[in-house]
Amino acid sequence: MALAVEVTGKTDVGCVRTNNEDNFGYDSRYGIYVVCDGMGGQAAGEVASKIGVDVLLNYFREAAQSGEYQQVGKPFPSVSQNSQALASAIQLANHTIYDASQRRAGTAGMGSTLVAVLVKDNLLSIANVGDSRIYLIRQGAIQQLTHDHSLVMEQLRRGIITREEAEHSASQHIILRALGSEEDVQPDVEDLVALVGDVLLMTSDGLTKYVRDEEILEIIRSAAMLEEACDSLIQTARRRGGDDNITCLLVKMVERPWYKSIFQRWFSGGPQWQNSI
Repeated sequence: MALAVEVTGKTDVGCVRTNNEDNFGYDSRYGIYVVCDGMGGQAAGEVASKIGVDVLLNYFREAAQSGEYQQVGKPFPSVSQNSQALASAIQLANHTIYDASQRRAGTAGMGSTLVAVLVKDNLLSIANVGDSRIYLIRQGAIQQLTHDHSLVMEQLRRGIITREEAEHSASQHIILRALGSEEDVQPDVEDLVALVGDVLLMTSDGLTKYVRDEEILEIIRSAAMLEEACDSLIQTARRRGGDDNITCLLVKMVERPWYKSIFQRWFSGGPQWQNSI
């Protein structure tokens, strides 16, 4: 069954900070959805997160026009062509942010987390770098699809600290992987099959530090529309302190109307590969 997408997104500066270092973007024509949370202070984080979003969107727009995926960095042999393309786009974003941080005054050391989803019919490719997250809401249950690249979560996975200790740790801000921190980055990339009714939540940690998974599920399930769910998630985080920027991007899989299949922009077989960096 061919699937289509409903999408809505919103970002909020929160209750404490004066600038918003989060960015998000999507282009449903090419199935690409991105959330980035910038780091670096002052305006540098905003620059890094905007570069991350822009590079990923442009990568897939250019691939559609040229008929070729640009190979960037080392290949990921165990994933699909779609996921390989997503990994290449992330590597390109990493190179672009890293190079910009070396050239621009006041942006040294800037970086960004990233979560991204690529949708092709009923196939999903998901990727993450850092501690922004992707959740799947399916058939009344919620599942975190990504693993945080943070010191606290690494300690939790190894059994060094408990979940309660992780939630109150002073080291929550320490990120182990980020776009732009080094010349190369290793994203986590995975292939999934989507079902009608699936909802993907892509979010920065400004939401997840205040709203638990079961609360996220209830808010999304009880909302009449995606826009209502997005607003409610952000307002819940704000009411509980909102000391960070908050971004939510909701992507819902729905059945594609028959007439839209006739006018699909993505031609059969998809882009091929073109070697680059």
